[in-house]
Amino acid sequence: MRTFIIALVVLLTVCKCNAQVSVPRESQSGLSEKSVYGVGLSAGLVSGFGLSFRHHFPFDFSYQIVGGIISADRNLHYNIGGEAQYDLAHSETIRFFVSGGIGFFYSGESGNNGLSAPLRAGIGIGGEWLSLLSPVHISGEVLFTFFSDGTVLPLPQLSAHYYFF
Repeated sequence: MRTFIIALVVLLTVCKCNAQVSVPRESQSGLSEKSVYGVGLSAGLVSGFGLSFRHHFPFDFSYQIVGGIISADRNLHYNIGGEAQYDLAHSETIRFFVSGGIGFFYSGESGNNGLSAPLRAGIGIGGEWLSLLSPVHISGEVLFTFFSDGTVLPLPQLSAHYYFF
């Protein structure tokens, strides 16, 4: 009797559910038909802090270039970095990707870099979401960051980009 009641409850509560799967590229608009470019701000210990440019190709690949510079009291702080991303799943409002990046960081005065690990590389996963301020997209990533002094840490990166065609 208990098995019958469980089976009846399961049958009465069954409903049509949608799974999270990637929409085929042919049925999408936007990224599937042409290249998309974005400008914005990025913050991360792999690809850098500052102004950012992103180019998403008509297929599942994109790259990002980041750079920033600040000079205060005889000290110069700058970084330059880049990142490559490959889409795992995507729709018109969200995408998930794997990424890898590299960056160089400088902090010091007069040619003397005070950082013990100025070169960083990382690999990890991320996601990008369409914000309420369309066409601005917000990205978040977690990259296993390899510092040039041998340290390895899983660290976050954040960015916001305004996309145009």
